Amino acid sequence: MDSDGFRQWRRDMGLKQKDAADRLGLKKRVIQYYEKGDRDGKRVEIPRTVELACFALSLGREHYDGRTLPRSAADLAKPSR
Repeated sequence: MDSDGFRQWRRDMGLKQKDAADRLGLKKRVIQYYEKGDRDGKRVEIPRTVELACFALSLGREHYDGRTLPRSAADLAKPSR
């Protein structure tokens, strides 16, 4: 996921930067760095853990209890309890 993809994900989710930060367990400033793609002239990469958390949130998953997930994409899209 690049900075443009991250920004688009946030907008598609209807989240403000602060909301995205709260949902991902990050600070708003980190969200801003991810969306800009750099910090003080140095490239900022979005960690795979954040990328996967974005994916989970886009599927309606807020929490993961460690159980094996179903293989069907339709089953994955069901909201968590």
